[in-house]
Amino acid sequence: MTTSRACLELLDGFEFRYDGEPVPLPMSSQRVLAFVALQDQPVLRTYVAGKLWLDSTEDHATGSLRSALWRLRRSGHELVEAAGQKLRIAPEVLVDAREANVWARELLDEALDPPPNGVGRVPFLGELLPDWYDDWVIFERERLRELRVHALESLCERLTSCGRFAEAMEAAQAAVKLEPLRESAHRLLIGVHLTQGNQSEAVRHYGLYRRLLRRELALDPSAQMDELVSTLIPQ
Repeated sequence: MTTSRACLELLDGFEFRYDGEPVPLPMSSQRVLAFVALQDQPVLRTYVAGKLWLDSTEDHATGSLRSALWRLRRSGHELVEAAGQKLRIAPEVLVDAREANVWARELLDEALDPPPNGVGRVPFLGELLPDWYDDWVIFERERLRELRVHALESLCERLTSCGRFAEAMEAAQAAVKLEPLRESAHRLLIGVHLTQGNQSEAVRHYGLYRRLLRRELALDPSAQMDELVSTLIPQ
């Protein structure tokens, strides 16, 4: 991760650090900071207020936003910049969730070679604000998880094709960890085992996934999954 004096961590929980030291912020200010940090471009104050204070009148929501921004400034750090009626995260604030987005999109760019260290930046696999239940957080959490799983699956396929099997295995395992019930991730993991000639490991993992799927969803693996190991399992 790029070095920065101001770091906002949203993966696996909220924490703002400056020069490595945690800076306490009130909950209302945390919500404003997190919401603005997750936007790709400056957003209108009214939009922020409306999203964060859904059950309030427009005047009350706007007042709550003003109060939260004032409390942010009292921290002694300019974390949110205002330009007219729009707000954006200050450019010098490094946000781990935004870095995770960049990381995933780079992995999905087939014009770029697979990174030399494979999965590498594993800390970016944390869950976005896991103890927050606002609708906007849930939406962003799912969007980021889906993007990262796609990126890891793509990375696994590319690493496998160039013979970097240990790193391909790591990418597949990371995808499975993010989405334990996602069949495509498990198929890739089994495929790496088969490519390496580890048939017993492929069958073992197939069995593990089959039991997981039955226990959690009362479903069986797809025909595509069954075909991977059909010649290895006695009928």
